[in-house]
Amino acid sequence: MSCNEQSLKANTFHRLHQQSSTFVLPNAWDVISAKMFEECGFKAIGTTSAGIAASLGYLDGQSIPLNKMVETIENIAKSVNVPVSADIEAGYGVTVEEVLETVKAVAAAGAIGINLEDGTGDPDSPIFDISSQEEKIAAIKELSESSNMRLFINARTDLFWLNAGDSSTRLREAVKRAKAYQDAGADCIFIPGLTDRKSIKKIREEVSCPINLLVDPEMPSIIELSEIGIERLSCGSVPFRATLTYLRTISEEIVNRQTFHQMTNGDVLSYRKLTDFIQ
Repeated sequence: MSCNEQSLKANTFHRLHQQSSTFVLPNAWDVISAKMFEECGFKAIGTTSAGIAASLGYLDGQSIPLNKMVETIENIAKSVNVPVSADIEAGYGVTVEEVLETVKAVAAAGAIGINLEDGTGDPDSPIFDISSQEEKIAAIKELSESSNMRLFINARTDLFWLNAGDSSTRLREAVKRAKAYQDAGADCIFIPGLTDRKSIKKIREEVSCPINLLVDPEMPSIIELSEIGIERLSCGSVPFRATLTYLRTISEEIVNRQTFHQMTNGDVLSYRKLTDFIQ
């Protein structure tokens, strides 16, 4: 992908966060899922770290070797014409320098945006210090500006996702982190696990930059999120897990009922259509 093409995609991705309605970002785990999302009309695609890792036999949480993750991101980015944002978890490193190397790798792979989370993976100390995340975000922002590539930084806080800290002060801490991350250079704040309407409205009132939430059965509708002013709703690993669920359904039918109705009904993509789709 040329620098000019990548820059145009980055600009498009930024504009998607400036609409009057919430835009939904599907998360792909391989080329075919990304192409299907694009075919269905999505204007941008994210990657799912959990989906990519699981599809290759690894646990989520930076267990997959970075080169395998980057290779998948590159394959996805090359396979579609829409912008692709990469989930890099906590950056596959502890130091700022290590995180920057990861960012350089995924940008070179064709990603025009990243998710960077503040979850540590350590149950005894589940969230990175604010200062540590500020330093990483600021360094990524500086890299983006110095390389003349407008990388979209989606700074994620895992306070709600991990139920970290005191529940009575969690919202206040999330607002504090959101403001700090924005000041450090984040373009958007991602708060997975936040589903309560009142809390979502409070976050919206307190934070001026775009806000990203994660789909959930208890999440308000897209119409309501748009009215509140939420810019982005990510699908995360849900499409990947839903696909696995369907695979289990057809497998159980074959094993337990000795029939193939789920797998061969008229809605299933034909082999010819699959071939045409890939070309």
